[in-house]
Amino acid sequence: MAGPTPRRVDPDVDLRVPEDRGELRAHPAVVLGVIAAGGVLGALARAGVQAAFPHPPTGFPWATFGVNVSGCLLIGALMAVVTAGRVPPLTRPFLGVGVLGGYTTFSTYVVDVQQAALGGAAGTALAYLVATLLGALAAVWVGDAAAARLLGRSTGSHAHPTTPGPAGPDGARADGGPA
Repeated sequence: MAGPTPRRVDPDVDLRVPEDRGELRAHPAVVLGVIAAGGVLGALARAGVQAAFPHPPTGFPWATFGVNVSGCLLIGALMAVVTAGRVPPLTRPFLGVGVLGGYTTFSTYVVDVQQAALGGAAGTALAYLVATLLGALAAVWVGDAAAARLLGRSTGSHAHPTTPGPAGPDGARADGGPA
């Protein structure tokens, strides 16, 4: 006797759900391709912002701060939209993992903190460290809440819809149901 289907954690691919594991194996090149394409676009956007707003090693890195906070805001909004089930199947891998994953840069954030601290600007390093962490967390929450409100979903119930499985690149679900 099979137990109940586990509650979905991720609306696209949840490896605890058997149908999702099969979908990932069925189309890995497509998923990896859209992630890579999105990552290129996101990284180019980030590089453009950072080139437009350079900072000295001991200065506050406003470009990286802005990129990370705005990226987190968009990630929060995207996940609310994806959770509502109103997007094509490869939206989250392309936009969430690819574009916004390439756009946000928490590795640069750590390097910026280290450079400021080693350059003698411990106050700037600490302020940036804390401001980015709190700003990013707040931005995800605001993005999710704002998108949920626009979509007419209550922000208090983060229940993820139980769906039979993700749709493939052709729009059909792995279980044969409609996308």
